[in-house]
Amino acid sequence: MLNIHNLSVSFQGEYLFEEISFRLGAGDRVGLIGKNGAGKSTLLKIISGEQEYDTGQIAKDKELKIGFLKQDLDFEKGRTVIDEAHQAFEEIKLMEAKMAEINEQLVTRTDYESDSYSQLIEDLSEYTHQYEIIGGYNYEGETEKVLQGLGFEREDFHKLTETFSGGWRMRIELAKLLLQNNDILLLDEPTNHLDIESIIWLESFLNNYTGSVMLVSHDKMFLNNVTNRSIEISLGSIYDYRKPYSEFLEFRKELREQQLAAQKNQQKEIEATEKLIDKFRAKASKASMAQSLIKRLDKVNRIEVDEDDNAVMSVNFPISVNPGKVVIEAEHLSKSYGDKKVLNDVNLLIERQSKIAFVGQNGQGKTTLAKIIIGEAEHSGKLKLGHNVQLGYFAQNQADYLNGEKTVLETMIDSANEKNRMKVRDMLGSFLFRGDEVEKKVKVLSGGERNRLALCKMLLEPFNVLVMDEPTNHLDIKSKNVLKEALLKFEGTLILVSHDRDFLQNLTGRVYEFRNHKIKEYLGDIDYYLEQRKLQDMRAVEKKDKVKVSKSKPVEENVSYSDHKDVRKLKNKLSKTEAQITKLEKEIKKKDKELLHNYEKTATKPDFLSNYNKSKKQLENLMQEWEEIQMKIEK
Repeated sequence: MLNIHNLSVSFQGEYLFEEISFRLGAGDRVGLIGKNGAGKSTLLKIISGEQEYDTGQIAKDKELKIGFLKQDLDFEKGRTVIDEAHQAFEEIKLMEAKMAEINEQLVTRTDYESDSYSQLIEDLSEYTHQYEIIGGYNYEGETEKVLQGLGFEREDFHKLTETFSGGWRMRIELAKLLLQNNDILLLDEPTNHLDIESIIWLESFLNNYTGSVMLVSHDKMFLNNVTNRSIEISLGSIYDYRKPYSEFLEFRKELREQQLAAQKNQQKEIEATEKLIDKFRAKASKASMAQSLIKRLDKVNRIEVDEDDNAVMSVNFPISVNPGKVVIEAEHLSKSYGDKKVLNDVNLLIERQSKIAFVGQNGQGKTTLAKIIIGEAEHSGKLKLGHNVQLGYFAQNQADYLNGEKTVLETMIDSANEKNRMKVRDMLGSFLFRGDEVEKKVKVLSGGERNRLALCKMLLEPFNVLVMDEPTNHLDIKSKNVLKEALLKFEGTLILVSHDRDFLQNLTGRVYEFRNHKIKEYLGDIDYYLEQRKLQDMRAVEKKDKVKVSKSKPVEENVSYSDHKDVRKLKNKLSKTEAQITKLEKEIKKKDKELLHNYEKTATKPDFLSNYNKSKKQLENLMQEWEEIQMKIEK
């Protein structure tokens, strides 16, 4: 289908990749992976024909149709969502124009008996037949189905594209690509700006897609669910294996360990041979043997170990000062944009050191509430920040606030104060901007590099409550892992808007679902939330909720705010009690094992049995306390 042979591309005298070769065949679902700036987006642009390359060859079938979803889009103003999506059907639209022109002539002309009039009728019949063959009677239904799958409501179809944010315009472009009859789809970070429901829908679509797919994504779960092959760009070379991402990583690790072991053994043999050569050289009678060994050594194929780029950013989020126990409190909070209601009568209480995820479909108010918390959006109702609260905010489009004409270093220095200006270069170094890279202009940075710079810039201000809206967009997987580790260690309060399932796993202690202008709390991480909803497909949530709403009003809406606060406090207490019970059960289980394996030795330890019985009594008391709290909540 498509062959890449000895392809090389350099940038400012340095090779992004050099003499790489691979073949893209039918049924391939390729995950193109590598660090930010490795050349992934560049390779997609080259394959699509949008960018030139230095040397090498690209051979492809003459009739091959390639669709390319880019990170940067340029829409024509004045078109509605449905009009823009219909641009995918160029041949059908041309046919419609020809048929409309013939119909216009048939209505206005009166020379019914003429040959030219008869020819018009024949032409219309032929065009109608072709129109049916190319799907003219089905494309509108297909368009609506794909747009709805990507999160658009029917009332959105006739709105102008320029009224939508960049993320929603990305969805329109994605819809066009999915509707076209392309042989190869090139997708550059297609899950950015998609909510969890739409990501699951896209996974299903691509798994049923008949053509080939090559995609850049930093969503590990998405890569595992969609791809059957991984190509990694690392230090100018590629590593190509027919395995999805996680299996590829394991295989690469094992292969490298084997290479290291084989290289070590070979090196021992070479050193032994060299010692023999030195020994035989000294004796005239053994000179011919020495020469023979030298020739044999020259013919040895030296085992090479795959180079691995292990450079990762170093992130630490220190808290400025300790805030009060309650950091954010919202009462009867509502927000509308014109006639569109986003949030309605929302009550929220967030305590110090909580780690919270905001999830739900796009447009349900997650970003809006984040902006209300940090004071960027007006609202009705009350929102109160606690004592000593200092907010840090990472916006969804944080990188867009950076000045493209400034260098990386200028961006940091201009935002620094007298206390931290001297630390700027060290900070940039920890975010992988080293040496001459700090002199690069922001406009030439990749999406991931801009996000890293925005994260670094954010650390110039003190905070103890961190609000982050889609911080993982454009970050490579290694960088995401480092960021997640830093957030796990963060001792302040975290509010995280994210659709990245893998990133959210085990990171947050509770989830707030945004739906129908309300929020609902789940005590647990993203896996617990999905488990509680008893579904794997987020689409079932919406169907389930619609049935509930049509039957009766949810009980929670009849609860007063003072009762809601009491329940919240009890739930927090219940959660802490559950954590204590779990911890204590583990300790007792450990002691049980010690007694089982060596009773005499363990039981005679000083205070062992008294502590053991004390723990069991404490567990009994905690279980009773848990029951009492649960009864109070139900009451």
